Amino acid sequence: MNEFAALRGAVAVVTGAAQGLGAAIVVAYAHAGLRVVAMDVQAAKLDTLAASLKNVQGEILPIQVDLSSAEDTRRAIEQAMQLYGMPRVLVHNAALLDVQPIMETSFESWSRAMNVALQAGFLLSRAVWPGMAEAGGGSIVYVSSRSGIEGFEGESAYCPAKHGLEGLMKTLALEGHHVNIAVNTITPGKPMHTPMSERNYTDDLKAQWIDPLRLTPAFLRLALQDASGITGQRLNAWEVSEAEANISGRVP
Repeated sequence: MNEFAALRGAVAVVTGAAQGLGAAIVVAYAHAGLRVVAMDVQAAKLDTLAASLKNVQGEILPIQVDLSSAEDTRRAIEQAMQLYGMPRVLVHNAALLDVQPIMETSFESWSRAMNVALQAGFLLSRAVWPGMAEAGGGSIVYVSSRSGIEGFEGESAYCPAKHGLEGLMKTLALEGHHVNIAVNTITPGKPMHTPMSERNYTDDLKAQWIDPLRLTPAFLRLALQDASGITGQRLNAWEVSEAEANISGRVP
């Protein structure tokens, strides 16, 4: 029996869901039968994605949200829980990367990047925490990158935001042990073909990029976790997905 069948009917919240890796995660979750709340600021793309998944096992609830706004973030997650109930998994994937020297980076753009990644990660996690605990467990996943442990020129907002998510994960994973909530970060592990990478990748990286759908088995695996399983880890999505493919005998 497919162990991911246990996820059918469960609720997932995915941010940055309109395109790229976020959209790939929504597609994988919907095909696995999850009820997916897809959050993004790009309403038209969300609607297009939802329309393309009408005939799959799962359901899609698109919610437009500006995650740089604390008020709008709270509004969106409250709406999601009112309409779909408590999520089994939260995947916070949304981020902004605008490569610029610090003297060309305004405080407003720095704040927006920090808020979309770190502030929203905190607010969303805090919103779902009590319900996950009451339900007996859950899984929170923050999408990180090499920028979460290294510094890169021109990333004076993106690197601190990803570093912050790594720290938030470590703290919440410790707290999650008491209430059976798994908290992890995950990096792609491979160059991905996404709108963000189209803008920022070198030609060498573009020659290596893969469809982000190849990384989604890792997110299915994490959706099953609670504090008794994988938690407090920084995972590599490519490695986990390849391991899933070897176990199941399929190519992700």
